[in-house]
Amino acid sequence: MKRILACVLVLLSALTVSAKDYTLSSPSGNISTVVRVDSTTTLSVIAKGVTVMQDCKVAMRLADSTVLGVNAKIRKDTRGSRTENISAPFYRQSAFQASYNYLSLRYDGNYTLQVRAYNDGIAYRFVTSFPETIEVVDETVQFNFTDAFESIIPWKLDVSADPYESSFENQYAFQKVGEYGENKDRLAFLPIVVRNEKWGNILLTESDVEDYPGMFVKLSDKGFKAVFPPVPTKYKTSSRGVERPVSYSNIIAKTSGSRSFPWRIIAYAESDSDLPVNNMVYQTASPSRIDEIEWITPGQSAWDWWNANLLYNVPFKAGINTDTYQHHIDFAAANGLKYAILDEGWYKDLNPLTTSDEVNVKYLCGYAQESNVKLLLWISSSLLFNNAEEICSHYADLGIGGFKVDFFDAQDQKTVNQIYELAEIAAKYHLVLDLHGMYKPTGLTRTFPNLLNFEGVFGLEQLKWTSADDADMPLNDVLIPYIRMAAGPVDYTPGAMRNARREEFRPIFSRPMSQGTRAHQIALYIVYDAPLVMLCDSPSAYEEDKATTDFITSIPTTFQNTTVLSGEIGKSIVTMREKDGVYYIGGLTNWNERDIDIPLDFLSEGTWRARIYKDGVNADVTATDHVIENINVDSSTSLELHMAPGGGFAIIIEK
Repeated sequence: MKRILACVLVLLSALTVSAKDYTLSSPSGNISTVVRVDSTTTLSVIAKGVTVMQDCKVAMRLADSTVLGVNAKIRKDTRGSRTENISAPFYRQSAFQASYNYLSLRYDGNYTLQVRAYNDGIAYRFVTSFPETIEVVDETVQFNFTDAFESIIPWKLDVSADPYESSFENQYAFQKVGEYGENKDRLAFLPIVVRNEKWGNILLTESDVEDYPGMFVKLSDKGFKAVFPPVPTKYKTSSRGVERPVSYSNIIAKTSGSRSFPWRIIAYAESDSDLPVNNMVYQTASPSRIDEIEWITPGQSAWDWWNANLLYNVPFKAGINTDTYQHHIDFAAANGLKYAILDEGWYKDLNPLTTSDEVNVKYLCGYAQESNVKLLLWISSSLLFNNAEEICSHYADLGIGGFKVDFFDAQDQKTVNQIYELAEIAAKYHLVLDLHGMYKPTGLTRTFPNLLNFEGVFGLEQLKWTSADDADMPLNDVLIPYIRMAAGPVDYTPGAMRNARREEFRPIFSRPMSQGTRAHQIALYIVYDAPLVMLCDSPSAYEEDKATTDFITSIPTTFQNTTVLSGEIGKSIVTMREKDGVYYIGGLTNWNERDIDIPLDFLSEGTWRARIYKDGVNADVTATDHVIENINVDSSTSLELHMAPGGGFAIIIEK
């Protein structure tokens, strides 16, 4: 027995000695990570000198019983530094530099753990070099925090029996570690933010998700752990023609044995105002696969669905018909909008090549072209994917600009692959895409710049059916920029012209209204990243308020620079964007009224002209109340603005 005990002690001692730590710091030294390779591989994160995350297991289990990162030996470690000049034509800034230090750990067994430390976060992924196709049973991704924290998290809505089906739309909940309650076994989708006053903010997400499922998370004792949807094996078809899984396999991916896997992102922002401009997702994504992008046109769009095809003061019966859509095209042309959308109802019999008897799509395509407007056609995801070449070719020949593709409602491997294939086929025919019922962006706007926008957000459409007791939109609006928008653009669909105080709001599907003020709606066009953005309300409503319409349409959808001037997550935000020497400043508040002071010391010498769209003095009582004023300003000017409850402002400053 003594000999056995001695042997055990020797073995344990050897294991202890063999453990090795690999430390990697960001260029500025503000954040670092420690990778420990022992019987397992773990990762820790240090920010502001405080260990934020510790002993987060990193592993991947294959169907042949191989487990990456476990009981493994490092053959070689490689370090270095890199700076990339990244072109980002439809991003929140047109170009930027990304500097990082990297660590590459080559294991016995032909696989590598790659780790990068940027000033705005840590990223890691596996890279394999296996000769054959592999089946991935599971991947261990842990986010273990060392101290108490508050997370801001969007729980998956349980709208079906399928545990993995999701539209990726929900408001944010505030969750403290260890307080499981009813959420113990509930799935959440990314991104999520974890906060602690000692070190600031950590945002958890992923990027470069290709030929692999997207990641859900659930609560663990110290934070969160990943859950991946398995590969579907059987489908049923919904009333909209969407194929939905009804059974799953016991693997999460079948894929090439020689590949890089998705980046696991631990984004860092010491201050709240750094979160909306965090570049971790975009800078770790694969570069553009489209050689020529001159044909890709960002811009604003008229839209029929949110306002239920409501037109008035017109000589025809409004509805899903040719006359209504022709009026939308006329409105778009008269106001310089790039697009008009034909939403659900333009095709029949679940066949996008067979158009409705009431909608002459061919005529409208020609009419739009003559009006210098491009049509976007709404379509269910499966119907487009199952016949993508023919549908894209046919409607590209008719001159459309692209598709709004809806109801993906999943992030399994097949769904992810569908999106890549659709992006590639659409690019072939010079078509842009707006993806709805869609998981969060994972850098695809860099890889396929024709993917102009994504939903995956609790957007304005929710107020068509959600009561005031179940929706706090002004709060939601000052959470989205700090969380969801950090991953990429949001198709929130702003622009409501019926605006309501909290006390008077109610959902009306056919005559929807917003929560908060008119100025709040206008500010969204500046605060939110949206290369393709809707004017959600009826053309008739915009025609009644030409001054507001002119203000909205004078705001571009892409910019050269973006800065968050001030803000606090869940309370307010003030964002400044710049394009061609013109500055655009937007501010939002929650249901608390707020005074904001904006120094204009960033202006160059001389006199500038500021157009200000702000809450009127009675906006707290009448949410539509607003003021548009024009004043001269210079670098010594400080603008003092008051936001009503649920209010906001928008400013355009130019020479």
